[in-house]
This record gives sequence, structure tokens and C-alpha cells, in this order.
Amino acid sequence: MKHGFVKVAAATPDIRVADVEFNTEKICEAISEACGQKAKIIVFPELCVTGYTCGDLFTQDVLLKAAKDALVKIAAYTADKDILVFVGAPLSVRGKLYNVAAAMNQGKVIGLTTKTFLPNYAEFYEMRQFTPGPDTAEYICFNGEQIPFGPQLLFKETQMEDLIVSAEICEDVWSPVPPSIGAALEGATVIVNCSASDETIGKDSYRRELIAGQSARLIAGYIYANAGEGESTTDVVFGGHNIIAENGAILKQADRYHNEIIYSELDIQRIISERRKNTTFKAVTGQTLMQIPFHIINEETALTRTFPKKPFVPSDERARAERCEEILTIQAMGLKKRLAHTHAKTAVVGISGGLDSTLALLVTAKAFDMLGRDKKDIIAVTMPCFGTTDRTYNNACEMTRKTGATLKEVPIADAVNIHFRDIGQDPENHDVTYENSQARERTQVLMDIANCTGGMVIGTGDMSELALGWATYNGDHMSMYGVNASVPKTLVRHLVKYAADETSDEELRRVLYDVLDTPVSPELLPPKDGDIAQKTEDLVGPYELHDFFLYYMLRFGYEPAKIFRLAEMTFGGDYDRETILKWLKTFCRRFFSQQFKRSCLPDGPKIGTVALSPRGDWRMPSDACVAVWMKELEAIK
Repeated sequence: MKHGFVKVAAATPDIRVADVEFNTEKICEAISEACGQKAKIIVFPELCVTGYTCGDLFTQDVLLKAAKDALVKIAAYTADKDILVFVGAPLSVRGKLYNVAAAMNQGKVIGLTTKTFLPNYAEFYEMRQFTPGPDTAEYICFNGEQIPFGPQLLFKETQMEDLIVSAEICEDVWSPVPPSIGAALEGATVIVNCSASDETIGKDSYRRELIAGQSARLIAGYIYANAGEGESTTDVVFGGHNIIAENGAILKQADRYHNEIIYSELDIQRIISERRKNTTFKAVTGQTLMQIPFHIINEETALTRTFPKKPFVPSDERARAERCEEILTIQAMGLKKRLAHTHAKTAVVGISGGLDSTLALLVTAKAFDMLGRDKKDIIAVTMPCFGTTDRTYNNACEMTRKTGATLKEVPIADAVNIHFRDIGQDPENHDVTYENSQARERTQVLMDIANCTGGMVIGTGDMSELALGWATYNGDHMSMYGVNASVPKTLVRHLVKYAADETSDEELRRVLYDVLDTPVSPELLPPKDGDIAQKTEDLVGPYELHDFFLYYMLRFGYEPAKIFRLAEMTFGGDYDRETILKWLKTFCRRFFSQQFKRSCLPDGPKIGTVALSPRGDWRMPSDACVAVWMKELEAIK
């Protein structure tokens, strides 16, 4: 369970209706298989010891006695197994019949969760045989021992304090107020559901959305095990639709009409991190629900779930296109409001022929369209200097013309050289002063043009650059409204590509695709043989890695060692271990040392779940120490 991952399973075994001995054998076989896969929690369907569809056979003493004996036998089977098991069964208590989920660990039944809501409509008639569980948990005598019995039992792992499991049964989650709500508010991070939900047209989609939604609402893991083939088909059919979800995302689901065990890994650390940040998740302060300890061995979990290389970018092409359109609209709407509010006569954009300034120009053009304004009032300023190449210069000029903006060229080499003379900088010394003087001169030009034209400067810098501090303080770092401030570099590329794919102007499409093919560069050092000499990713590292680090560090608060593990697993075929570790160290060092630049950012629209605005998402002291993070990274061998 290193790094908070817990492998879990949802199983639909082959069963025979009322054949308890056969069913017990198949349940034990599934437990054995799950243990072989290193699963720590396994969940079985509702009443699977007997079969859900026994009907009035549930009134037969011989069946109920066999079911109780089966629970004892299955529990004994777990004695040498490293797993927590939930099995559905009928149980007679004080002359009443209850539908329970029996929890088993280390050879014993440790708790009996009762079903709260019994369906008694349409094809369901559970209240004919069963009684709803008690309002609160109590102890009953089971096999000579006092065992917790009732709703919302909390099973707490003895070594991993945040692994708290609670069960509900089928209809419970379909009710207006599922028992899992109270359990989650008292600390349950994993909800299991022993279910027998039959198949009707479209029900699988509803079921999937229900389980995903409940896991999102509770900020929890959810393991749903459904009855399948083997149940009676007298009136209904069960499809074995098992689902494992985490905080709104389906991690794994079974193929319907095929009995199987599905596996995935729940990230308990991620769940806890999300709950800490979500102030509307109001955990209960006083403990009212019964807690039962269980034990599993704390060991590293082999991961089968995958993590996208580009977590900010949807992998599905259609979803990606929809996301791109939405982001461009959010950016343009933010700028539209600011232009209207300030009564700006112009929008001034520094255009370099690179990705960021291209996106800023496209967003500005979209905002002008929304305002119904003539795009000639967009002043796109190209400011060639020592590092400018013909390729980027020509692309900047061409895209400006194609968008209908006004192109203004202000060469800055002479001004920068005069500045060098004034401060005593040797022009042959290509140090940070040489580079930053150009960036600050460009910002001064943009600000002054905005003043001359009654306009405002539109910032071009993206979130990845802000995270790394890859911006000249009070240079390209500054603007009057930063439209790209919440857009990571990997997403900038897809937004520009989307714009290229959508335009009907073939010449503009060609220019945009050439921008996409151009290496990312600030172009502050002189070209070599006419080509870009300064490639950003050679200096600070690949942006696809840095965006991956940024997402998991800020979105979920993962520790560096966990981020490294996920990055190594995700990018193993692209970068070796040493390279990933090198750039993760670079990311952490730069992220901490460059906060002072983020503390005074211009306004800009938030577009996703991760943002670095000091007024909203990220409040961090500029002099915070990175020592704890680096110590963990240095320990990685």
C-alpha cells in the first residue's frame, strides 16, 4: 500500500440458486484468485451465498442454516489470506430475516452490515421475506461470538489509518439518502456494495453514472459487485456488471453477461487530499458509527491502472475538440469583459511566431468577434532582436495579416545596445542580463504602445512557464491581462492545433502548423546558421514531464517519490529513470524558488482544476523552503 494505493476486486462468481455448497466453493476460489493478484479487498454480490433469486425459499430453515454455516466456512478460509472480504448472505436474527454483507478478515466474520432500503416495487419484492436493518449498529451473537450488526459499519485498517471501508447493499445506493453518505462523513474512504441489479434496457448506463456520481459526491473509492449468470432467469436477467470507481472516475468495469473478477487500485492518498481541499466536505467531528479493526499487510501495490502522459489534455479526440472550444471561449470571454470594462480602444499583443503568442492572438481575435469590434484594433507587435529567426518573424507577420489584426514592427536591437552601453554590459557576454534586457525592452515597448493607443497589453505567458519561473521578471512576466495564465504548455499546443484544424483559411492553417513544428524558444540568443539556437526544453526539461509533475503535485498534493513512480511508469519508454529524476528535481527547485513571480501575476481567467493565481488557487510564500521535497528525491536510488 505504498504511496496510498490499495488493490481491490469486484467478483461475480458462478453460482447455482440455493446450492450453498457449490456457491461457497466458487466464492473461496475467487478469494484465492484475488489473493494471487495481491488484491487487499474483494467484494461479492448480494446474497451470493444462496443466490439472490431464491424467492420464498428464503423462509426455509435448511437454506438459512446452510447459509450461516457457509459464512463461517468462508471466513475460516481467509485465515491465512491477506484480504478483507465482503460476501452477501441471508441471516436470521431473533426471528427476523436480514439481507447482510458479511465482512471477513483473518479467519473471522468481523461485521455484518444490514441492508437499509428494501425494494418492493416492479420486479422486486424483498419485503416479502426480509426486514430492513436496524437504525443503529448493535452486537449480536454469531457462531458463539459477539459481532457488530447493523448499517454503516466502519472497518478500519490497523496500520493505514486512512483506509476505512464501509458497506451498503444494492438498493441502498439507489435511495435518496444512501447509508454511504453518513459513513463517508465519518471517515470511510472506500465504499463497497454487494448488489443484485438486474438488466433492463439502458440500465447499465444509469448504473455506471450512479456509481461514478456517488464516488464523486463522497470523494471516495467505490467497489460495486453485481449478481450475474447463475441467478434464476424466471423473470429477470443479471449481467454481472461490476464497477470500480474513484472520485467520479470509472477505473474498471466488467463486461456484462460474463462472470469475472475485475481489479484496480484505489488511491487513498488522493482521496484524502481531495477531501482536505474541499471545504464543502464536512466531516463529522463526533464519532457515532461503530468502528471495527481489520488487518492487511502493508506492502507496495503493483499498479495496473494507467496515468495519462498529458493529464491536462483529453485523450479522446472528440472530447479534446470540445475541451479546446470551451477553453478558447473561457479565455475570450474573460478578455471580452476586461476590454469592455476598461473601454480599451486597442488590444496590444507581442507576437513572436511562437506557440504562446499565437494562442494569445487567436484568443484576442475571438474576443473582438464577441464584441463585434473590428480586429484592426488588435495591434500585433513584432520586435525582432538578436535571436529572431526568419521563420518565426515571417510566421508572426503572416498570422497577423490573416487574423485581420494591425501589424506593427519595432526592431529593438538598437535600444537594447544603448541600454547595454548605459549599464556597462558587454554585448558579447550572452548572460542573463543579455537575455532579460531584451525581454524587458519588449515589455516596455508593448506598454508604451498601449498607452499611445488607449489600449491594454495582452499577456502571452502560459502556466507551465509560470510554474518553472521561465519568464523575465517584469518582462514577459508582466501584462495587463494574461489570457494564457492557466493554460499549460501541453494544452497550448492542442489549442493552436484545434484552431488550425477548424479554420477555413488554408494559408492560416499552414502558418499555424508551422508554428506547431517550431521548437519552443525565447529567441534571446543569436541564431546558428539561421536556426533557433536556444531551445527551452533543452534548458529546463521537456514540458510534457513538467506538466505531468505540475498536475499531480498541485491537483492531488502527491509527494515527490509518488510523482516519480507514476512518471517512471508512464514515461518509461520515452525517458530513462535518471532523466525523469533529474527533471523532477529541477521542477521542484524551480517551482519553489520562483514563487515570487507568481505572487504578483496580472489578472487572467482560470480554465481548469489547476491554476497558479495568487488570488485564487495557489497561495504560497515566496520564501518557502524546498528541503523536505528534495530530501525525498535525493533518497531515490
